[in-house]
Amino acid sequence: MAVLSDPIADFLTRFKNAARAGNEEFTAPYSRIKADIAKILQEEGYIWNYEVVTGERTELKVKPKFVDGRPVLTDLKRVSKPGRRQYVGAGEVPRVMSGLGISILSTPKGVLSGGSAKRQNVGGELLATVW
Repeated sequence: MAVLSDPIADFLTRFKNAARAGNEEFTAPYSRIKADIAKILQEEGYIWNYEVVTGERTELKVKPKFVDGRPVLTDLKRVSKPGRRQYVGAGEVPRVMSGLGISILSTPKGVLSGGSAKRQNVGGELLATVW
């Protein structure tokens, strides 16, 4: 197994590839932050559901959402990278695609969507934008 320098980017790439390929589900190595990101993706309607599968290795099994055979996910972008972190204040949380997409932030109150972060008036590390 290869050592990943950016496991969040790996998870998001697996999600994007599975959605574009029309796969019913995909798995990724488990971590709490990835589970938190999956929870936000489920709340915002980008995936049907996710579950933690324990076995030889603990994995996250995710089911991307499709409508009329087309993925709900159009695209996503990893914003903050290990070599270049990007932080935003509560008032600087970006609107994605004029409100049609979401941003995902790691804040002192946990991993939140951009809308939740604005409502709770917290900023943090801008992990990704999804639309």
